[in-house]
Amino acid sequence: MTARLIAHELLEQVRKNATVDWHKKESARARMRILVKGILKKYGYPPDLSLEAVQTVLEQVETLLREIT
Repeated sequence: MTARLIAHELLEQVRKNATVDWHKKESARARMRILVKGILKKYGYPPDLSLEAVQTVLEQVETLLREIT
């Protein structure tokens, strides 16, 4: 159930915070990484696994946004 909550919140926050060119600007990517890390921390995701999880989430977001636009 926690994974579902994390996924739902991630999707909502990414939609709210993604700009048109977020994947091209390092400052926007950094803001997105901080957002994802914060959500993972909120739900008690293990810190030693969060770096890989953040990277995976960002890759999935890029794929999702390419399909939408």
